[in-house]
Amino acid sequence: MSDALTTVAVAMFAGAVRVSTPFLFVSLGETLTEKSGRINLGLEGTLVFGAMSAYAVSYLSGNPWVGVLAAGLAGSVFGMAHGFFCRLPKVSDIAIGIALMLFGSGLAFFFGKGFIQPTAPRLQAIDFGFLTSDPQLKVALQINPLFFIGLALAVVMWWALANTRFGLIVRMTGDSAATAKAMGVSVDLVRFVATTIGGFLAGVGGAFLSLYYPGSWNEGLSSGQGLMAVALVIFSRWNPLMCVAAALLFGAAGALGPALQSVGISQGYHFFNAAPHILTLAILIASSSSKRSLEGAPGELSITK
Repeated sequence: MSDALTTVAVAMFAGAVRVSTPFLFVSLGETLTEKSGRINLGLEGTLVFGAMSAYAVSYLSGNPWVGVLAAGLAGSVFGMAHGFFCRLPKVSDIAIGIALMLFGSGLAFFFGKGFIQPTAPRLQAIDFGFLTSDPQLKVALQINPLFFIGLALAVVMWWALANTRFGLIVRMTGDSAATAKAMGVSVDLVRFVATTIGGFLAGVGGAFLSLYYPGSWNEGLSSGQGLMAVALVIFSRWNPLMCVAAALLFGAAGALGPALQSVGISQGYHFFNAAPHILTLAILIASSSSKRSLEGAPGELSITK
């Protein structure tokens, strides 16, 4: 029994690190976007298109890191498109986000058909297996560099939002556009930049999916992670450091099914695989409470009005 519990715990740890990485990048990008007062529901399409771009460019160039950069740049283009259209009068950022989600997913499926079969060079993990003699832990301690980059970005973003002029401007724009304009700040420009950076990070999250875990390109790759990341941002109360903990929680939930199957528990397997979606639903229900509804949300977000 104790061996089974250890196996499940190790599998969930390894799975949490792997599965959390795309959640981490997308949630950090959405946190910055929402801190500026704009919500982008199109990150699911950005994530999928980023995954396709990364895989295609990695295959064509032979270098997976070039694929990661391509995914980020592709995500930036979607972010810029969102920022451009949302600055037009009487345009809903939620509607534009949904339109870009459908457009990005459709575009990825159209251009990605030729890359389903070929095998692209994948990102390599950093092996920390020398720290232990346990065979299971050795496998679990093979961690992709993008996870560490995401952790560093979370710390930098948390510090920058709290201590830099750029962070002050972003927060002021998100809390009160009128105050920002009175201070001579271009609200549209700030939101355009924040959405572009958010798109870049979402694209990089997609690159992780296609170039590391699960490490292939197909049309069902994302499983709604871009949309779940919006719930993750709400759960994190728009705090980049909390995004790390929330991403790991979602990652562990996603790893629950495979971890139980590894010790022979297959009954209810599909239910356990749905754990991230159930967690998302629970968070959205909890956050819609009249007492805690969107507590701490930037005042200019359309979902708060």
